[in-house]
Amino acid sequence: MSPSHPVIAIAGLGIESSTFSPARTEAPAFHPRRGADVLTGYPFLAEGTPLRAAADWRGVLVGKALPGGTVTAAAYRALSDELVERLAELGPVDGLWYDIHGAMTVEGLDDAEAELLARIREVTGPDTLVSTSMDLHGNVSRGLVHLSDLITCYRTAPHEDTLETKERAARNLLGRLVDGAPRPVKVWIPVPVLLAGEQTSTRIEPARSVYAAVDEVAARPGVLDAAVWVGYAWADEPRNRAAVVVTGQDRAAVTAGAEQLALGFWKARHDFAFVAPTGTLDDCLDDALAATARPYFISDTGDNPTAGGAGDVTWGLRQVLARPEFRDAFGPQVVYASLPGPAAVEAAVRAGVGATVTVTAGAEVDDRHCGPLTLTGVVHAVRHGDRDAGTEVVLRVGGVHVILTRLRKPYHHEHDFTDLDLDPRTVDIVIVKIGYLEPELYAMAADWKMALTPGGVDQDLARLGHHRVRRPLFPFDPGMPDPDLRARIIPASNEPATVSGAEE
Repeated sequence: MSPSHPVIAIAGLGIESSTFSPARTEAPAFHPRRGADVLTGYPFLAEGTPLRAAADWRGVLVGKALPGGTVTAAAYRALSDELVERLAELGPVDGLWYDIHGAMTVEGLDDAEAELLARIREVTGPDTLVSTSMDLHGNVSRGLVHLSDLITCYRTAPHEDTLETKERAARNLLGRLVDGAPRPVKVWIPVPVLLAGEQTSTRIEPARSVYAAVDEVAARPGVLDAAVWVGYAWADEPRNRAAVVVTGQDRAAVTAGAEQLALGFWKARHDFAFVAPTGTLDDCLDDALAATARPYFISDTGDNPTAGGAGDVTWGLRQVLARPEFRDAFGPQVVYASLPGPAAVEAAVRAGVGATVTVTAGAEVDDRHCGPLTLTGVVHAVRHGDRDAGTEVVLRVGGVHVILTRLRKPYHHEHDFTDLDLDPRTVDIVIVKIGYLEPELYAMAADWKMALTPGGVDQDLARLGHHRVRRPLFPFDPGMPDPDLRARIIPASNEPATVSGAEE
């Protein structure tokens, strides 16, 4: 292996796993890429790109699942065993890019990503450099930082810098391998704050300024990279909280930058607020009907499948269909996305577009808030072959166009609707199981409100019942004393792990 043309492996598993959802995630949900197919997921590593030419990039196994429930022990074992075996078959590598999310909960494990990286290091040995890229809603334990030589995360929420972050992680790794510099100094500071992503969006203050400071710290002499993690609010593990990590060659610069970022996050804790006006679902519907702005978007937040919700809670749709304003097909026009119901979809497909059907859907996984919902309507559209949903059906019930799916699916893009012969720009109200609106929906919405609804990713964190997170923790302990936000210098990955005082 040549320092000027290093061999770099790519591996990782990623998912957000809500421990407050009864759903369980199995191995096929990760849609794993293997071998050369791994590289096709990264445009900056396409054939002919400078980064691709600068190293021998070797795909191992990378799997990314739609957020959901806890990963079963069997699924994790199957995927991690295969990953480790494939890595061993590659032989020696100079570097490994560990592409993960950081909020994967596995049955029987509290820090699955660190556990997997420890197994990876048993194969690669201590000299291989590891660069870890993450979602800012991931969790960063001391152990994960120790096992990583470089570690970074997104700087925007919604995540508009996903590919930029991954490319930064790959470039930082390549740069260290080529220049042969010593392993960087790593500073980690846990920040005892745990807030939902909808309260920490970088679209608004104070998160906008908190994350602007990340760019400023990262640009300082002697600093290689800086990152702030919000953490994942809908899992109940000791590692779930905010964190800061800064890496670089200048220990003083790295330490000062990390402490500045940690203090900035802590001082802002009382100022974090929801990214949009909130209310009960009925409040939101009342406001939408009274408004003249069209389309008016409402987030059905508690069962958001892209935060870990089961996606099949019927509570929200039941409330919508009960409203008299929506019973007339010529009244206000509403799109509701979405509700899984395999049997309902099958029945609608058999009946065909234009047919009137009575079907039952939802609550097969999460029936804690309402049972299955029976509805009668006209089949408006049928679509097969979606990566997530499999088959989608639109059922028109009065003025409500209900999207039913064989498997749960997030609706983030305009084409998700137009592919189903729906025009979200011309209807009155669009209700989506989501938290903050993803960029395309945000740009489309003339107005927007978040409904605080029940489900596995309830925005009311206090009523979910966390009992394993480290306390004191804001906002669960609003009067807690100021924490110790001094820098923790984490040993290099090829040095023994040390903990000063209690593990934090």
